[in-house]
Amino acid sequence: MRKLILLLTIVAGTIISSCTGGPQLMPNISGKAGEVVIVVNKGNWESDPGAALRSVLAIEHPFLPQSEPLFNLINIPENAFTSIFQSHRNIIILNVIPNLPESKMVIQENVWAAPQIVVTISAPTPQDAASIISRESDKLANALLQAERNRNIQNAKKYEEKALRDIVTSKFGGSPFFPKGYNLRKQTEDFIWISYETTYTNQGILIYKYPYTDTTDLMIENLLARRNEILQKNVPGQLENTYMTTNMLFDPGMRWVKYSKRNFIELRGLWEVQNDFMGGPFVDHIFLDKENRNIIVLEAFVYAPRYDKRNYLRQVESIIYSFEFF
Repeated sequence: MRKLILLLTIVAGTIISSCTGGPQLMPNISGKAGEVVIVVNKGNWESDPGAALRSVLAIEHPFLPQSEPLFNLINIPENAFTSIFQSHRNIIILNVIPNLPESKMVIQENVWAAPQIVVTISAPTPQDAASIISRESDKLANALLQAERNRNIQNAKKYEEKALRDIVTSKFGGSPFFPKGYNLRKQTEDFIWISYETTYTNQGILIYKYPYTDTTDLMIENLLARRNEILQKNVPGQLENTYMTTNMLFDPGMRWVKYSKRNFIELRGLWEVQNDFMGGPFVDHIFLDKENRNIIVLEAFVYAPRYDKRNYLRQVESIIYSFEFF
């Protein structure tokens, strides 16, 4: 009899669970792109821990034509961290707990909303909190940047212009994912230009390839020279004898990146239009296609003279991060 009652209870519970739809969907995130809510009391926000967070997350974003922070930080005291703020996209919770054996940083996803990132930093003293923030600065910044990037990529895949991916794949053996609103501007044998344009903004993706000869092709001066050559030929300005090129008043930056099991060169800088006054930021991802002995370049650029450019650039940069060989 007891076994029968237990069995009936389990069955009833299963039926109730299925009737309520099983696991409930989490609410969507709130807040603007590039914002981070910092949950910490005012004393620690205005002392060493807060200063350490600002030195990592509020520094100037590299290679933009005007000063913009890496993230916009919003301080919320612990007693004000209610459900209104718990759905924010990026949250850092800083706990100072006396007698805590060691400092630690824990990164979690989708705690109160989705797609969300929550970073909890715990330390026995404010000074220890500042120390772990400085020690784990790259991990902290990269986790937040990746979370922002993942949201953009997820959106591109969910609302994809698949025809564009098919066009790029047919010529380059792979393609990023392009969200709705992007259109084909130009197509040649070795060059494709895709863009999303409004009255006052232009977010562009350039994809091109050229033969690889030896390792000197991957030196920054040679990459820039080839970039300028290809853009002069394929990206004209609005006036006669104008074309896109690299602004060399600000030295571009180059680094190797490992992402999604691939190694590529990241090139960052500012572009301008020769003989005109247009310009903005760009990011290149440069791949070596060893099998076909080609260099494949994916470039994201932004023209938005009336607006801040950080978030516009992150959107198109996320697109080229979604590049996959098929």
